[in-house]
Amino acid sequence: MAQNTGRLLAIGPNSQITKVFIAMNVFSQLKSDIEGQIAVLQTEGVLSGDLDVSRVTVEPPRDPSHGDAATNAAMLFAKGAGMKPRDLAEKLADKLRAVPGISAVEIAGPGFINLRMANDFWLSQITEVLNVGTAYGDSPMGQGERVNVEYVSANPTGPMHVGHCRGAVVGDVLANLLSKAGYDVTKEYYVNDAGAQVDVLARSLHLRYREALGQDIGTIPAGLYPGDYLVAPGKKLAARDGDKWLDQPEETWLQEFRGFAISEMMGLIRDDLAQLGVEHDVFTSEAALVAAGKVQSAFDFLESKGDIYVGVLEPPKGKTPDDWEPRPQTLFRSTEFGDDVDRPLKKSDGSWTYFASDIACHFDKYERGFANMIDIFGADHGGYVKRMKAATKAITGGNGSLDVKLCQLVNLFDNGEPVKMSKRSGTFVTLNEVVEQVGKDVVRFIMLTRKNDATLDFDFAKVTEQSKDNPVFYVQYAHARISSVFRQASEAFGNVDFSDAALVGCDLSVLDSDEEMRLVRRIAEWPRIIEQAATAHEPHRIAFFLSEVAADFHSLWNRGRDNTELRFIKADDLATTQARLAMIRAVALVIASGLAVVGVSPLEEM
Repeated sequence: MAQNTGRLLAIGPNSQITKVFIAMNVFSQLKSDIEGQIAVLQTEGVLSGDLDVSRVTVEPPRDPSHGDAATNAAMLFAKGAGMKPRDLAEKLADKLRAVPGISAVEIAGPGFINLRMANDFWLSQITEVLNVGTAYGDSPMGQGERVNVEYVSANPTGPMHVGHCRGAVVGDVLANLLSKAGYDVTKEYYVNDAGAQVDVLARSLHLRYREALGQDIGTIPAGLYPGDYLVAPGKKLAARDGDKWLDQPEETWLQEFRGFAISEMMGLIRDDLAQLGVEHDVFTSEAALVAAGKVQSAFDFLESKGDIYVGVLEPPKGKTPDDWEPRPQTLFRSTEFGDDVDRPLKKSDGSWTYFASDIACHFDKYERGFANMIDIFGADHGGYVKRMKAATKAITGGNGSLDVKLCQLVNLFDNGEPVKMSKRSGTFVTLNEVVEQVGKDVVRFIMLTRKNDATLDFDFAKVTEQSKDNPVFYVQYAHARISSVFRQASEAFGNVDFSDAALVGCDLSVLDSDEEMRLVRRIAEWPRIIEQAATAHEPHRIAFFLSEVAADFHSLWNRGRDNTELRFIKADDLATTQARLAMIRAVALVIASGLAVVGVSPLEEM
């Protein structure tokens, strides 16, 4: 195997050439080497010439004692070759033993091939990291394919709460992850500004407008939004218009108050998102889609394909005949595309259902060039997944794809005690309050410490404590510790150059302890983690990996406290110091690379 696993890509706008060094996934490179040896067996007549090598996997074994990588190649092709898997494995193993970088090949179980790589192979990855910096892990896998990631999309009826926060982080980090994996990503926010909830918002604002003009509004009536966040917009509107709307009937002021309220709430939401480090590329208005005829266009398209009909649905589950009134409805043949039941597109008054508008939103995305779409929904949208996937399949003629990620609830605690209420919102804890209390970095990282479909507990006390039990502190502390080591090295060795460029040329062969090699192998997994997480649309894998890197580093650092021979700085041995500094600098760059995806700052000191 070639030790330099990187390659140069020539890219650039307007025909200008820019050289970008991409560090390759070492497991992908190893898979390529295995495919090369399979090709040799084909030329020798051992294997047929029409094999599907895409099914070959090369991954780290679950048990590290089994080696550095394992492949299923022999088991895949043995039957076609008329051989037992272990017999084919022996032939392939003989070929692999001659591949540079592979130090040992072993056959296990029914025909798995376990590979052990030479130390030099892993150590070369330190050089790769130092050469490319935080671009280590960048992948050409996406090949510039356009992807639309829609996330947050909270109703513009108030400030964002902690539940929205989780979806915001998951969506934002997923978008960053896909960008690092080579996709052309657009971050989108769909504004639900055409439903009855914005009428309620307008009425709530009118109440605060009256209050700003000196009227006693008493207790906020049930059904209106009680939060204090409408006080300031009410005063703003009163200052702008005076008593113009005070004694007017609702039909006179409702539309004006709708528009003003939506504008103010979206400003509030944008500010909340900015505090969290989230910025969207596109804000799409549901009301604008309706006004532009986009819903009608999507409806007409489906109707032209025969996917619309007028019919009567069966009673919903749990209903009895006495409380179910069957009536003809305009329905989408959702069951033809994988849904459980067909879905209404029009209400009894002839207006569009929410679902019809959502179909139009995704139809609009497809017309804008996004065949690959991802939606981040809250846990309460679980019943929406099948219908939206069915609709996407229908409106794209099967050429588009939609992946929906559901974010489960976030339970807030403070020293183990539940936190449920907020004075500002009246009913929930706002995102703004959480970020102000613990900081953006803490919120973003902690939101990824569980998979999106698992409930997450967020304890204000625990997420700010400085201990190894706090994952964001543990990762940032690893980066800060490495920065501290470099400052100490500069003090110990005076004018010696410890820059990345200088460390590239040092002798890494002195890094041979089990602890050091474990850390080196860990950081070499980073490009693979990026590609796997991007393929699975699972950004939490990044936080998990960073925690593992930090744990390996801290373990080695702690061993140096007890054994001076393992310390990173040896005042009487510059060569060993340089090699160890190169290693931990590579660790710092991988941590910084991962934190950039998460949207968290790598700290120099703590």
